[in-house]
Amino acid sequence: MGERKGTIDALASLTPMDILARTIYGEARGEDLAGMEAIAAVVLNRVAFSKARGGYWWGNDIVAVCLKKGQFSCWNEGDPNREKLLRVNDRDPAFRLCRRVAKRAIDGLLPDPVQGATHYHVVQIDPWWARGHVPLCEIGNHVFYAGIG
Repeated sequence: MGERKGTIDALASLTPMDILARTIYGEARGEDLAGMEAIAAVVLNRVAFSKARGGYWWGNDIVAVCLKKGQFSCWNEGDPNREKLLRVNDRDPAFRLCRRVAKRAIDGLLPDPVQGATHYHVVQIDPWWARGHVPLCEIGNHVFYAGIG
């Protein structure tokens, strides 16, 4: 319980921009700028989708969308990326870039390179939920979809 409480306390002190930057870092720190922007766009698309419907199960804001259990694997308990994204700071050049992308996204200055996508996966896997759906685009190491679920 102590470790979980420490994680909850650490998350409570983070702003929506921090959560988004850490999500981008956890999901795309090995990508170039376009790959990082694509992940940020998916988060924003989920928020917009939810707001347009008056709510949705994955949440209505950046924090809820990013931290929804099972949605962004980097936040899953036991995922090795989780510890990295909780510890990362501005000394890491990739994280500094993720913070800039997150700020642009929150400020409404990020274009939507994923054409409204709300889902993605890495190119090396074939998840059950993507079967039968035509991808909207592929950016970096990820394939993007809309109309899932």
